[in-house]
Amino acid sequence: MDKTVRGRFAPSPSGRMHLGNLFSALLAWLSVRRAGGRMVLRIEDLDPERCREEYARQLADDLRWLGLDWDEGYEVGGPHGPYRQSERTACYAAAFHVLEAQGLIYPCYCTRAERLAASAPHRSDGQAVYAGTCRTLNEAERAQLERTRRPAWRVRVPDEVITVDDGLQGRYTQPLARDCGDFILRRSDGVYAYQLAVVCDDAAMQVSQVVRGRDLLDSTPRQMYLYRLMGWKIPEFYHVPLLLAPDGRRLSKREKDLDMGALRQRFTPEELVGLLAFWAGQLERPEPVAAAELVREFDWARVPREDRVVTGLL
Repeated sequence: MDKTVRGRFAPSPSGRMHLGNLFSALLAWLSVRRAGGRMVLRIEDLDPERCREEYARQLADDLRWLGLDWDEGYEVGGPHGPYRQSERTACYAAAFHVLEAQGLIYPCYCTRAERLAASAPHRSDGQAVYAGTCRTLNEAERAQLERTRRPAWRVRVPDEVITVDDGLQGRYTQPLARDCGDFILRRSDGVYAYQLAVVCDDAAMQVSQVVRGRDLLDSTPRQMYLYRLMGWKIPEFYHVPLLLAPDGRRLSKREKDLDMGALRQRFTPEELVGLLAFWAGQLERPEPVAAAELVREFDWARVPREDRVVTGLL
């Protein structure tokens, strides 16, 4: 059995990458290269309204500028393509129909306002949890609603606790029904949801190690549930700290915080990699270094769990 570590970086081409994206990309790349594995670059362009080809080309150029290469994926090809989510709809449809045949999904006709109604329980972070309104509709009720609304489709979740043994954050548990509820697999416009797409893609591309931002940790139990339903092997997860502005907000593409356009004007690749490596605990002080020079000494034990505040750059 092939035990080669297969990692991936899977950005969304909805804008120029920012410092937080680069932080995750560098850690994912270093982890794979340290293990002598293979790196995949997948383009997560599910949302046709926000994603553009020009951004995909730009992010590939930005990664190469930093010295972060990949073995399979966008602009490279490989045996597990296509490597763009917009070209993988048939894969998602196949998984959707497997779950449908098991009686695990159902149509949901609720509007956004109805989903957020006060009758629904809420998680501690303020996000609404679906109350299961459409879960028990009979055929006649569904037919009546179908006349005026196109449904989204949800998967039924069990009343059980899912445990994630994260390689960096440690053990994380989530009561799936209480803290998540039945979640959407396909939107009412026919677009497949991220939770289904990311599981299908990582399984099909034989990804064995997922490195991504800590903000996605609470979505991992949902994905593990889908892996289990499909009978696919669950990868290792490493959820890395977020980079925050001095006021505590997360860096984002929308607010143009330290995006690559500005960063490439201010830093050399080595200077920028040195900053990222310092925040990742791989250097004692920020100093110029090529990404390849960090591979041999990379150690997950030195990566901090807590979010890092970026100072002196904004």
